[in-house]
Amino acid sequence: MNPTLEEIAEVNARILALETEHQDMDRAIDHLIKTGYTDELSIRRLKKRKLTIKDEIARLKMTLMPDVPA
Repeated sequence: MNPTLEEIAEVNARILALETEHQDMDRAIDHLIKTGYTDELSIRRLKKRKLTIKDEIARLKMTLMPDVPA
């Protein structure tokens, strides 16, 4: 079943929001590392969250791909 134009717009908006969050997370991690923040557990948690966001973006993009017959 193909998504409606409204569903496509919603998915694209969600992807855009996640990409923004991913970039923000990247900047935050870089800042913590550059400033000598020593709480490795917090940095690992941020990196894990960043990876989760990346996976969610990839999953959402796959939902926009048309089904290819085998």
